[in-house]
Amino acid sequence: MKTLDWTILAAYFVVLLAIGLWASSKRKKEGSLFLAGRSLRWHHIGFSMWGTNVGPSMLIASASAGFTTGIVSGNYAWYAFVFIGMLAFVFAPRYMGAKVHTLPEFMGLRYGQSTRNILAWYTIVTIIISWLALTLFAGGILIRQVFEIPMWASALVLLAISAFFTMLGGLKAIAYTNVYQMLLLIFVSAVLTIVGLDRVGGVAGLVAKVPSDYWVLFRPNTDKAFPWLPIVLGYPVMGVWFWCTDQSMVQPVLAARDLREGQLGTNFTGWLKILDVPLYILPGVICFALFPTMGDPDEAYLTMVRTLFPTGMVGLVFAVLTACLVSTIGSALNALSTVFTMDIYLKRYHPDASQRHINFVGRLVTVCGAAIAIVLTVAIDSIKGLNLFNVFQSVLGFIAPPMTAVFLLGVFWRRATTRAANLALTAGTAFCLTVGVLYLWGPQTYHFSLFASHFSLHWPHFMMLSFLLCAALILMMVVVSLLPTGKPSATVAAVTSMENSNSPLVIALWTTLTIVMVSLYIFFN
Repeated sequence: MKTLDWTILAAYFVVLLAIGLWASSKRKKEGSLFLAGRSLRWHHIGFSMWGTNVGPSMLIASASAGFTTGIVSGNYAWYAFVFIGMLAFVFAPRYMGAKVHTLPEFMGLRYGQSTRNILAWYTIVTIIISWLALTLFAGGILIRQVFEIPMWASALVLLAISAFFTMLGGLKAIAYTNVYQMLLLIFVSAVLTIVGLDRVGGVAGLVAKVPSDYWVLFRPNTDKAFPWLPIVLGYPVMGVWFWCTDQSMVQPVLAARDLREGQLGTNFTGWLKILDVPLYILPGVICFALFPTMGDPDEAYLTMVRTLFPTGMVGLVFAVLTACLVSTIGSALNALSTVFTMDIYLKRYHPDASQRHINFVGRLVTVCGAAIAIVLTVAIDSIKGLNLFNVFQSVLGFIAPPMTAVFLLGVFWRRATTRAANLALTAGTAFCLTVGVLYLWGPQTYHFSLFASHFSLHWPHFMMLSFLLCAALILMMVVVSLLPTGKPSATVAAVTSMENSNSPLVIALWTTLTIVMVSLYIFFN
């Protein structure tokens, strides 16, 4: 980092704060902090969802995956369009038709107050640990390396910036600043890809210098890392949970001006996800072509930055990495304050609170959540010899099956009961996490002896295991719901009704996106 780099980084923060203050001034003085007065347009929604999904660890991990395996990890970006579409046409019409602020509130309408309580606390814990603490841990490592300050100070700086927007302008400030930050991200990442392609001799030169299987999305089932069948069956479990039922991801859609804007916004997110491969994964492939003997694949992204960018652009890259952090953390803080305030505080303790009091509680929860996140971040950083971030990201895959099962049956099957949903969210979650611990920390092969025979059992692929767990939970919910004592929720009709307003533009854009995605899969197979 030279003087010009520091100047550019400082300029980024000045512009960011200016946009945040301007967006905050657009919010009505006593308006809600949580859903931006349900005024977000399609571009705010698209950039916010994409920005929440992007983090520094994703940039570095995607380039690393590109360096070692090519574009096959792009399945996790391109396959997502199916489930973003499911959000647009299946879940969003129901969420917006019910006029809910949170997804636990929606499930409370479907299954009852007990399910809402469970989901509210479930969501809060997930946001604090996965969205806040682990994002801060990953970002704190980066900030610590650049600024040479302790982890707690790194986390405090990032949280202070994110909390500033969350407390001052709520979701509207976050959405407006996300547009600026994601445009900056696209620009810098595109420049890195273009400069890298030029250095390697263009597309033809790149293809000639990497293995041919680097350009294949579906690999044989014998491939240990990316077999096609577990991806096809297992990713939907993660996809439904992440894109359709996670409060941090879905909240911009809940804040849409109307259903049409929400569906256009999700469509825009689908188009932006196409960029994940050329902007995040392709630099890793280019790095392999330029530096095939590089020892650590995790250094692919920063190696490209260090060797290809001049002074000034390096500062812009760190501005982009900071933008990713601020975007994700800001969205998570807003989701946290929304769920606690609306689902726990208002519902159970102060249902007649004024909007000013509600906003005060939301800001207080933001501060408390930030403080807890700093403590957890420092605690994670104190653990030596364990890449806890990667381990926990894997564990999140075992959290997905209960949420996916409960939401899918809640929407598609009127007979699903409260007892079945609560059992899946409590006992089902405990079972899935137990399996996850055994999978991650236990032996990969179990040997058994029966009479004179000896045999061994191997764990299936991670994604296949997620699919099997979800299928088992759905079967359990069906059986419990069909018991003589099972009764569907009395409010199920209000939740399963949909707004009938799919505009021709929405249908045309989603049809075009589907054709493009199918064509990409055909071309790269």
